[in-house]
Amino acid sequence: MKIGNVEIEGYAALAPMAGVSDRAMREICVEYGAAFCVGELTSAKAVVLGDDKSKALLKSVGGKVWAPQIFGSDPDIMARAAVKASEYNPSFIDINMGCPAPKVAASGGGCALMRDIPLAEKIIKAVVNAVNLPVTVKFRTGWDSEHINAVELAKAAEFSGAVAVTVHGRTREQMYAPPVDIKTIAEVKKAVGIPVIGNGDINSGFEAKKMYDDTGCDFVAVGRAARGNPFVFSEINAFLKGESYTPPTLEKRLEVCLLQLDKMREYKDEYIAVLEARKHLSWYMTGISGAAKLRQMACAVQSAEDIKEVIKKALELNPDM
Repeated sequence: MKIGNVEIEGYAALAPMAGVSDRAMREICVEYGAAFCVGELTSAKAVVLGDDKSKALLKSVGGKVWAPQIFGSDPDIMARAAVKASEYNPSFIDINMGCPAPKVAASGGGCALMRDIPLAEKIIKAVVNAVNLPVTVKFRTGWDSEHINAVELAKAAEFSGAVAVTVHGRTREQMYAPPVDIKTIAEVKKAVGIPVIGNGDINSGFEAKKMYDDTGCDFVAVGRAARGNPFVFSEINAFLKGESYTPPTLEKRLEVCLLQLDKMREYKDEYIAVLEARKHLSWYMTGISGAAKLRQMACAVQSAEDIKEVIKKALELNPDM
């Protein structure tokens, strides 16, 4: 698949997750087989105003295919933010028109744009005309079950110059509740000539293949299944190549966990990094003996040494994994 002039190799990408898919996680996921990564949701207004936290969200994954994701409701501000984001050497720019968070939608951004296709068109055109990079758009199937209009928005995105779209197979009303609407993703694929990336509940090679087969999509994106499990990309790649796959041992999983948390401490303020590491550490503990107790410990860590103690305890409780 190509995103504009950017060649994509592999089978699955890391979907953007606000407060989760930071630079450290993106780098780890790429190392374990993610074809490309899209960064955390970033406010266009904050980028234009020079907010330091927003600048940090635009940091690249060195030498890898990646894109920052911006959101907003003002075409001019979105265009200016895209120009600033392009200074961080991304492969392409992604526009979010699918975030269901109330504070995002209430400001007219994210999913709210699915209720105003003319404005969505203006935003996409403004961003496309502002940068010399491919532009993609991510959205949902619609605002609610009575207003499924992903096909309409996909056509508008293509008309406005977007080179690919990602469709999360849920409405804004659903948030992240099942089921995933495979049928609408398939309809989008039939309606446009640009690549369509399918997203929603892909947590294994089997589910990735099912998304490909059932929708005819050009690529898939993995979100929540990658939390504490960057190896999901290795598994998907092996499955779709028809190769065998051996899951990592617990020792290897926790070794990678520690590497990810060390990267977080390198890229962020130490105190903030440790606080944010709690959730990632908890996700890496999923499915092992003593997980509930270990997650309690993870949620209370105050230092790098505390993190190492939780990992040590996990290995002690699971000597044969």
